[in-house]
Amino acid sequence: MQAVRKCLPVFYPNLRNIRQLSSFHAAPNPEQKNTEILGESPPELDKLFSKLEIELRGIDPAVLQSYSWFAMTAAKHLDIKVGKCWAPKKAQHDRLTLLRCVHIFKKHRVQYEMRTYFRHMTFHKLTGSTLDTFLEYIERNIPEGVALKATKIEVQQLPDHLGNPPTAKE
Repeated sequence: MQAVRKCLPVFYPNLRNIRQLSSFHAAPNPEQKNTEILGESPPELDKLFSKLEIELRGIDPAVLQSYSWFAMTAAKHLDIKVGKCWAPKKAQHDRLTLLRCVHIFKKHRVQYEMRTYFRHMTFHKLTGSTLDTFLEYIERNIPEGVALKATKIEVQQLPDHLGNPPTAKE
């Protein structure tokens, strides 16, 4: 580092007096610890998740089945335990009945139907970093017309006030 500082004024003559001209002094104080300079904090523990539930909604059941196969394959490559993958037999039907003409002829109507298909997947025993990586990957590759809803179930330590019952002293 000292050699670089000596060579800089040779290559860049205007850099010699930067430290003197600037009001900001960035030289490290030898009394400070390295953690204070870098702003490091103790490493955080990775969160644990017992289950990840994914619900897919779409208008085409073949696309949902293909995407669930893709998500399951990605989970197997990341060594994630794959749980159940299922779909209800019937779709959710939303019917909308409207007049064919807005102005007159109330007896002439048109009926529209929207079908929404569902697919559910569960994944077990994930760490926080693996979960984030997996969710980001499958969310970036989601096909058109498919909605994804992810529910995470985190494992937490039992609070102290619920752990041990107080003992009665006589």
